[in-house]
Amino acid sequence: MSAEVLNTLCSQLNTKSLLKIAVYDNTQIAFEQIKKHGQEFVSSFKHDFPDSIVDVLFVNNKPQSFYIQYGSDILFFVLHSNVFLFNRDHEVMRSPYINEDKNRAYCGQISIYNFLTDSLLHNRYNDLGYLIGRLFINMDNHYYIDGKREVGQIYNNFDTNVINEDATKQLLQSAIRYTLNFDLLVPPYEKMKEISIHDMIEINNQRTPIRTAKRLGFRFQADTDK
Repeated sequence: MSAEVLNTLCSQLNTKSLLKIAVYDNTQIAFEQIKKHGQEFVSSFKHDFPDSIVDVLFVNNKPQSFYIQYGSDILFFVLHSNVFLFNRDHEVMRSPYINEDKNRAYCGQISIYNFLTDSLLHNRYNDLGYLIGRLFINMDNHYYIDGKREVGQIYNNFDTNVINEDATKQLLQSAIRYTLNFDLLVPPYEKMKEISIHDMIEINNQRTPIRTAKRLGFRFQADTDK
């Protein structure tokens, strides 16, 4: 390998690594902001409804994840440890903002999942959660959100949206609002009419192998419409 080629590779490694570090740092700052807003939400509920029997909790056991439990819902936030590049066919890749500098398409990712509180409390490992939104943040602190209904409709202009305290607070509030309106529906009879002997024994032993989720067996509009 020639000295020139070696120098080029080292330069590329340094440049790209510094870019990814900057992107991840921006995403981690936003993650900490969301975490803080989650704590404020829990504190606000307990202050405003001190006598409520509704459980509202903030749980932060890991540096790259936390969850908020409120009533029958859990919002689970995950900071991904890697940096991603948008697919060339993604809509953001057609924007003048990205065309001016392709490095702007590299983003950190925060994922938001909705689970049932009972799934965790009763160790129902077969139960399903739903990805309701993903927050992407780039080197300029610009952000893009894809997701369900309220979550996916938060000022999705990657060219101009800059992540800040107000944006992260609005994201959290929209996610909570979405889950409060996202109800557990009775699953179709045909999906639930059979269980196995194994299932019966597990249920009898106070274990629940039968899968539960908010839209089990349904194809619902929010799955196709962002």
